[in-house]
Amino acid sequence: MKKYGIIGYPLAQSASPAFFNAKFEKEGIDAQYIPFEIESTDELPRIIEEHPELQGFNVTIPHKIAVMQHLEGMSDGARAINAVNVVKIKRDADGKAHLWGYNSDVIGFTQSIRPLLKGHHKKALVLGTGGASKAIVYALQQLGIECQYVSRKASDNAIAYSDLTAEIMESHTVIVNCTPLGMVGHGIDQCPDIPYSLIGSKHLLYDIVYNPENTLFLQKGAAQGADTKSGYEMWYLQALASWTIWNE
Repeated sequence: MKKYGIIGYPLAQSASPAFFNAKFEKEGIDAQYIPFEIESTDELPRIIEEHPELQGFNVTIPHKIAVMQHLEGMSDGARAINAVNVVKIKRDADGKAHLWGYNSDVIGFTQSIRPLLKGHHKKALVLGTGGASKAIVYALQQLGIECQYVSRKASDNAIAYSDLTAEIMESHTVIVNCTPLGMVGHGIDQCPDIPYSLIGSKHLLYDIVYNPENTLFLQKGAAQGADTKSGYEMWYLQALASWTIWNE
């Protein structure tokens, strides 16, 4: 039996095991999808050794960058983004595993946000600077949208939440939450610390969190008249892209 899986910590919020195992059962595929909840990617070699039938796995918070140290190569897209969320395992004649990284987040995000974009959506605030945010910035730039990272502390490539002025909020009408705040297992009663009172009907708030679908971040945006979009469709589309990568 072929095996697939996901690595991350924690994994209580992940819908991937249920999705893929249901897919296998429905389509008569002799395979199993396993959650590997690991605090560090240092545990990855052990997982590969203990599961010789493993064909590939997804990568979620917080391992999308750390996993790269275990790879032999990456797709052009993953290299440009500098983050990996899909790993394909290729094995040679003696069974030795060779790991290759890809990024399907950009595929899912692009396909799900494109229909929502309007002419006044020229600039975006990307909340968070982790592996997921890199894919989002790459996708937005490909769509012609200028991006500004926002984080808890200012850095060379990010401004702090406390730096968000009325002018910045008015000009950046796309706001994407790439932090785990609001996610099951990370505090569903929490949300990024942005000035929600400065959000209006021209804004589009997109949360890559998909569990729950209606996060506090999205609720606060909707209360101000903004358009909102959860990360469920993005997750679904990137999951399908993962399956294609593993089987191409």
